[in-house]
Amino acid sequence: MDVLILRLDAPIISFGAPIIDRHGKVQSYPALSMIVGMLGNALGYDHGDFDKLESLQKRLRYASRQDRAGQEIRDYQTVDLSQEFMLDQNAWTTQGWLDKRKGGSSSKGTHIRLRDYRADSVHTVALTLDPSDEKPTIEDLQQALQFPERPLFIGRKTCLPAHPLFLKQMECDSLTEALQKAPLSDRADQRDRFPAWWPVEEDKDQPKADIEQPVTDRRDWKNQIHVGERWIAQGEIEILNEE
Repeated sequence: MDVLILRLDAPIISFGAPIIDRHGKVQSYPALSMIVGMLGNALGYDHGDFDKLESLQKRLRYASRQDRAGQEIRDYQTVDLSQEFMLDQNAWTTQGWLDKRKGGSSSKGTHIRLRDYRADSVHTVALTLDPSDEKPTIEDLQQALQFPERPLFIGRKTCLPAHPLFLKQMECDSLTEALQKAPLSDRADQRDRFPAWWPVEEDKDQPKADIEQPVTDRRDWKNQIHVGERWIAQGEIEILNEE
């Protein structure tokens, strides 16, 4: 299979997990919807391109490797929704249309949110498309990552890449083999084996998984909600033919 190798390296990264109340947690691997959104942004897709985003999500297969763990940090955010300028009936959304609301949140007017990030971490992603002969092709994705239609970010918009996202293209029998052969980051942790996540259906020469678990990171792009489950495996892999 033709595989693209991506390097996700930024001062802060947000691999968003399900939000619990006001707390936006993060996980150790990039979600399917995040990768699709990032690729769609590079291709120039808009929020309203539901069919294109859904088609890309159905075709995308990927695995990720944690080269550098970094550390988890928490951003404490507050906003006073009762302030006069916040009481405007109209507010712009990222979708490009006006959202009408009625202002203040409570007697004190202060809204608190907690947002987690991973700081100083590096991840390598191997991805492919199935079927491979539809649009966009692997070559289209490579071109878009090298010359994106819009600025790209890794998770939230504050997570700007510190390294070009596209690393290389290779041919491999499986995504885990691609991760084993993909070069390590210069800032990788000093260890013999590295944490990795891959689709459970990857059955060609895959490493032994420590755990298999269901995740809910498929997105209904039209209704802007996460739906359904897919199964991923988690384990550790050795690096082969390191460059």
